Amino acid sequence: MSGRGERTDATPTERSRLFASPHARRRVAVHAFVLCLLFVGAAVLFRRHAAFLTDAEAARAYVRGFGVWAPLVLISLQALQIVLAPIPGQVLGAVGGYLFGPWLGTLYNMIGITIGSTAAFWLSRRFGRSYVERMIDDDALATFDTFVEQRGLLSLFVLFLIPGLPDDILCFLGGLTPIPIRKLVVVAIVGRTPAFFLANVFGDLLATGDIGAALGLLVLVGGLSLFGYLNRKRITRALDGWLQ
Repeated sequence: MSGRGERTDATPTERSRLFASPHARRRVAVHAFVLCLLFVGAAVLFRRHAAFLTDAEAARAYVRGFGVWAPLVLISLQALQIVLAPIPGQVLGAVGGYLFGPWLGTLYNMIGITIGSTAAFWLSRRFGRSYVERMIDDDALATFDTFVEQRGLLSLFVLFLIPGLPDDILCFLGGLTPIPIRKLVVVAIVGRTPAFFLANVFGDLLATGDIGAALGLLVLVGGLSLFGYLNRKRITRALDGWLQ
């Protein structure tokens, strides 16, 4: 993977790449539209079925009535959100914990994560950098190139391990590396499981009505996410030294 040269005369406006291309603008618009639909749909459902939705036992009994189809729906949604990204994966993680409990919820979510991550790795490797560039700006790609060139697979593991980072985007970026897909999949599974387990625990705490513990967990994960992101290079160097 090769790095990209940086323009020294770029202005702050030029460096802001969020709306730098028509594709990026369309992507943000689609995400905003989907989030609005989800919000409206959730509001309507909550208004009509507030008692049912706030009764975790009733909700779980209802879901169990669908048999094998219930976990298959969650698995499919989790796999699709990685490739299409209309729904944050951690949201589905919390839903899994609410409906299935922390252990089964984590299992079903991680099956979907494995399928979706494998698809993302394959797509980016099959169609190349130009395919990924339509979703990710040049600055992010250049930063990723530099970071991975320094530590390789270990750096990817650290990035996957930090909660709150765009893990789905990392799958597409990882596919651009020469690392074998089977190793990328293992790293994605191991690195993403802790965060998704915590998301499922959060959903289970909501289901049991332990709102205080749920909020405490949310604050803890947020703090860990910020700490991990700000110290990602230091963490990578420490792990690198420990493994040598």
